[in-house]
Amino acid sequence: MIVVTGGAGFIGSAVVWRLNQLGVDRIVIVDELGKDDKWMNLNGLKYSDFLHKDDFMGMILKKNEPFKITTIIHLGACSSTTEKDADYLMDNNYHYSQELAKFCLENGTRFIYASSAATYGDGTNGYYDNESKLDTLRPLNMYGYSKHLFDTWIKRNGLMNKVVGLKYFNVYGPNEYHKEDMRSVVHKAFEQVRDHGKVRLFKSYRKDYKDGEQKRDFVYVKDAVDMTIYFLDQPDKNGIYNIGTGKAQTWIELVTALFNAVGKPVNIEFVDMPEDIRDKYQYFTEADLQKIRNAGYDKPTMNVSEGVADYVKKYLLKDAYLGLSKD
Repeated sequence: MIVVTGGAGFIGSAVVWRLNQLGVDRIVIVDELGKDDKWMNLNGLKYSDFLHKDDFMGMILKKNEPFKITTIIHLGACSSTTEKDADYLMDNNYHYSQELAKFCLENGTRFIYASSAATYGDGTNGYYDNESKLDTLRPLNMYGYSKHLFDTWIKRNGLMNKVVGLKYFNVYGPNEYHKEDMRSVVHKAFEQVRDHGKVRLFKSYRKDYKDGEQKRDFVYVKDAVDMTIYFLDQPDKNGIYNIGTGKAQTWIELVTALFNAVGKPVNIEFVDMPEDIRDKYQYFTEADLQKIRNAGYDKPTMNVSEGVADYVKKYLLKDAYLGLSKD
């Protein structure tokens, strides 16, 4: 049985969707649905059971395993980069992950977990998924720090050769609709274009970047999922790996791809960046993919033109979810 924590969330539900496409449905989804429309991500997916994240943790702590777990893909976390409750992040992102890791190591269960590119901070020390450089990283927000703390806990306890940690860069795509302010700019920009015919982007506050020319590694969720699932059948491949495209592109390139996908002229307005995030803003991110390529993952990734076109035409224009799509 494969357990996917955060399985009703953005990347988690996409992982379940892809597993279904591969003929796998012996899956237990662990999540907390709350009162929003996250449950819609489950519509059309095939899985054996659903457990609330607290019930699953209770099962783990009591060592009560009613079904044989072969793998835990741990994607559940608070992913808000603006979350101010540090105690909540420590409990939800750090301590929860520790208990799952201990369970897997004690029971010979494959453990694949989500880290984040937010752990790299401003990129001063590069974007290399090299475990020896973990201690040099300085995240810019508490979310990134909670993820970094778990990475370093794994390393400090000599577990890097037994688990897989995945540093996701800027993931966008279907099933992110419930994420409110943490939705990708693609989804937010789509609504702006639909409703107002233009997109608002933040101005730059650094002389070395013009407005809209800040760069991120934007990775389409279908690519992120394929890179994640690759490690299911690679028990000898462990450690930290970047999940991205390996090529940074500008915000202007991203929204231009969106305008092209909806068939409207490019219309961008640059607005002031909120003061409270200016000193925590990443102006450049780019995943170094040499390690995952050396590990044998050779599938090419989509650039923003390809990924945004797929997202817009197959999902956003149709109000479609992965599980309900014929794609």
